[in-house]
Amino acid sequence: MSVSIVQKYNVPGPRYTSYPTVPYWEEEKFHLEDWKRTLLQSFKESNASEGISLYIHLPFCESLCTFCGCNKRITKRHEVEDPYITAVIKEWKLYCDLFPRKPIIKEIHLGGGTPTFFSPENLERLMNGIFQYATKAEEHEFSFEGHPNNTTRHHLQTLYNLGFRRVSFGVQDYSPKVQEAIHRIQPFHSVAKVTFWAKEIGYTSVGHDLIFGLPFQTLADVKDTIDKTKSLQPDRLAFYSYAHVPWIKGNGQRGFKDDDLPKDDEKRMLYEEGKKQLAENGYHEIGMDHFALENDSMFTSFKDGKLHRNFMGYTASKTQLMIGLGVSSISDSWYSFAQNEKTIEDYYTHLADNQLPLFRGHVLTPEDLIIRRHILNLMCQFTTSWKDEALDFPELPSVLASLEEMQEDGFLTIQDDTITVTEKGKPFVRNICMAFDLRLIRKAPETKLFSMTI
Repeated sequence: MSVSIVQKYNVPGPRYTSYPTVPYWEEEKFHLEDWKRTLLQSFKESNASEGISLYIHLPFCESLCTFCGCNKRITKRHEVEDPYITAVIKEWKLYCDLFPRKPIIKEIHLGGGTPTFFSPENLERLMNGIFQYATKAEEHEFSFEGHPNNTTRHHLQTLYNLGFRRVSFGVQDYSPKVQEAIHRIQPFHSVAKVTFWAKEIGYTSVGHDLIFGLPFQTLADVKDTIDKTKSLQPDRLAFYSYAHVPWIKGNGQRGFKDDDLPKDDEKRMLYEEGKKQLAENGYHEIGMDHFALENDSMFTSFKDGKLHRNFMGYTASKTQLMIGLGVSSISDSWYSFAQNEKTIEDYYTHLADNQLPLFRGHVLTPEDLIIRRHILNLMCQFTTSWKDEALDFPELPSVLASLEEMQEDGFLTIQDDTITVTEKGKPFVRNICMAFDLRLIRKAPETKLFSMTI
């Protein structure tokens, strides 16, 4: 891939876990009653047929990782666990009180922060509290994120007994120099230990999260990390581009300079080498930044055209309604989005008043819903199509015109009523989606909002 192509398309852009993206929500038009109305509409349309998803944000970490842009609270005081779980269960009960019948849960994902900051006993109390008001779908997929340094066999066994069959471990990179720069010191044997424990217990999908583009990371580091990773044979891998967003308050991206980061063609080389090694070892590219062995449910879902993407990232199955519980979590009724308060103190204050702890949201317009479908198709299947859509989406001709240059560069083909992303274009799928992002096009950001696409 030529340097000029990389530099040409390496621009700030969204990762499209939603459309519209959060900076373009029309918060001033959003009201709690809008959220409740669309929540109930989506629940009635989908609960019995496909169930709902829960994302539960567990924000506490014992130390700060300086590559992280997530919402977290750094503390070593584990007495914070009990009141937080009590609050999350209360929030869930407030939702269940709105529903006309018991919800059926198809998916649960515990994210962070560090979910394994919480003791196995408290995680069990959390799940028992959730299922006091809900039932499990017959075919459910429960997953959680584990820190290799503090995930115990007791954690893994407890969550397995509660129905969890998928776990992902944050690895990032095995280079000591890189680990020191990002303040994430974890030796290979820690990752190997928890990976083997999970497989012995019976987890059907064990994932590792890797990152390219980290400070001081070299081609040799990526090769070594993937060599070590393939020796453990995780079922799926996330191979993320490091999102450098130091302007976002509280994300902790410090301890290194911008000059310490691989740039443009150098960073892209790290990805291309990693992707090549993964393919040689049986990992198939799934959507953006994800790879899976053929035995993994994500590969099957991608092959069958059922892969989905939401605020949890890629999921092997789709639910129309996803409820986010916990501080900063985002919920999605398909027709609207709603985000919880970002500080634990504000989150607790709302719940003390028996109120859903929301602080902003967005109701999707008819145009939003059309664009959302196309972006989801491109992100999940690398293709999208339309028929007789001109009346509902009059901007389609201008969108297609803006994609002509990418077609000339070999990133996609436009035939009849279908766009298909080529193998060459897959690393640039964010750029392709940006051509559909009319909110971004109509109002280009005046300040930094997004990480670079490459």
